[in-house]
Parts: sequence; C-alpha cells; structure tokens
Amino acid sequence: MAEKSSTKIEEVVDLRTKLNGIFKRKRRTLEEDREIKRERRQTRRNSHESHSENGDSTELEKIHEGITQRALFDDEDCLKIEKKIDEVVANAEKGRYREKTVDRAPLRIKYFFGEGYTYGKQMSERGPGQERLYARGVVDDIPKWIFDMVERKIVDAGIVPKNFINSAVINDYQPGGCIVSHIDPGHIFDRPIVSASFFSASSLCFGCKFSFKPIRTTTPVLSLPISRGCVTVLSGYAADGITHCIRPQDVTERRAVIILRRVYDNAPRLPLNYKPEKNNRNHSLRERSRSPRKARERTSDSDSEDEPWYMKNRMRSDHYKENRKHRNSARDSE
Repeated sequence: MAEKSSTKIEEVVDLRTKLNGIFKRKRRTLEEDREIKRERRQTRRNSHESHSENGDSTELEKIHEGITQRALFDDEDCLKIEKKIDEVVANAEKGRYREKTVDRAPLRIKYFFGEGYTYGKQMSERGPGQERLYARGVVDDIPKWIFDMVERKIVDAGIVPKNFINSAVINDYQPGGCIVSHIDPGHIFDRPIVSASFFSASSLCFGCKFSFKPIRTTTPVLSLPISRGCVTVLSGYAADGITHCIRPQDVTERRAVIILRRVYDNAPRLPLNYKPEKNNRNHSLRERSRSPRKARERTSDSDSEDEPWYMKNRMRSDHYKENRKHRNSARDSE
C-alpha cells in the first residue's frame, strides 16, 4: 500500500510539473506574441508604410525610379544642425533678416536663402508656370553652416556636384503643419531636388488632393517614410510627373527640412520695385451682391441723364406715400 501511495504522489507531482511547464510556455508564448504585435504597431507608426491607390503598379514604379534616399547624418550631426536651425528661428524673431527671407504660415515657417520666389496666393496670376523669383538681394545669402555641415556631405556622397546648389530653404513645421500638393516649378529649379530632414520622422506623400475647412487629404498614391537625418532626392517622374506634399497627420512633432536646389540662370525674375496688384475680388463680390431689381433700375433705359436712378426711386416712393394717404382718408370717410 505504501508503495502504491508513493507512486500516486509521484505521478501527481509529475503531472503538476508538466502542467506548470505547459502554462509557463503558454504564458511565454502569449507575452512574445504581444511583444511582436507591439513592435509591428510601432514599426507601422514610425515608418508610415507605403501604399498605393487603385493598385497602379506602373505609376508606383515610375515614382520609385525617381527617388533616392540616403541616411547621411547621424545623431551627432543632427544635433549640431538642429542647433543651427534654432539659431535661424531666433534671428528671425529678432528681425535680423531681409524682407523676403521669412515667410510665415499657420504651423509652418519658410526661410529663403540665396533665392526666394512667389507661390500660391503671392502670385498676381496663379497657375503652373506663373511663379517668379524675387529680385536679387531681397533675401539673405545662404548661411555658411549650410555649406559646411549639409551641402558638403551631400556633395561627398556624389548626389550633386560641387557648386550646384544656389538656393536653400528651411521649412520649420510645428505639429499639424503641412505643405499642400505641388510640383517644384520646372522653369525655375533644375533637378534633382535634395532635402534633408531633422528633429523628427515624417512622410512625403505623392498624388494627394487637399480640401479645406476642415483640411483633409485623399489617399496618397505613395507615402514615403522620411526619418531624421535622411536625405531624399527627387528627379524624373517623382519630381515632374506627380505632386508631392506633407500632410498634417504626418507631422506629429516639430520637424524641419532643408531643401537644396539649383536655380536656372535664366529663370524669370520680378523687378526690384515689384508690388502685387490689388485684388479685385471684393469689388466683384459687391457687384454680385446687388439685387436684380437694383441692377435693373441702374441700367433702365427710362432713366434719363437729368433724372438719375436714385431720384426716380425717390419719386416713386413719394408717389406711393401719396396714394396711401388718399386710401386712408377715403376709408375714414366711409
């Protein structure tokens, strides 16, 4: 009996050990699965995985052919360059730059160096090909640190030849900032278009359409992940055949990008004393807001030169008052 009871105890102990082992393995497996899922979610969040609209693989292939990305700036480089960008912001706040160097918009500030140009609402006539360079000297020269810390690495990497860059723009985005879909004006800028990203990761989207109040975007043809310290180069179809933009939902932290380009020597340029034409929109709105009756009265053939429309209306008003007076007196007499 003693032997049987000891055997049963051993079997129970052995079974418990096995069950504990199974539960531990299951617990470990569940934890590993959770960790894997967390990593995947984080990867998707950080990388903004590329996706296409309508599965147009031909267009995607053409876009990818015109895109090159290189991780040229390590964390130490980024910190030094970001400090310089902060100095640019501080100088602008103190009013140390020329008139057209700083261009402010909600949640985004542009700093033009070397060359600046009109775009969007700044143009007297809108549309592709209407952009113009500002007159020489109205924006500040490219800071020496951009040549030393940014352009030199790009030239050393063989992306552009030396002395290719003559225009630098810093776009400083706050969370929720954006830049609408556009193509860099081909009559002003040579290709390739080179940009270096700092402060945080984001995405460059191709083929989006924007709508406003509230601001919304359509699904992009391609969403290209851009990490901090990454250099993105656009040419070919990616630069000329499809629009690119920065969506508000892709800027979750402060982000700055330095765009380096070459301006053509014969690019169209505004005169030094250029002033934008006054917008006649308010006048046209006033014209449209007039009632049809008043418009007819103003253009009526019966209005003679010696009887302006406002006098005629006054006479009509007096005639109406006189008739009403007669009607009231007749009713009282009854």
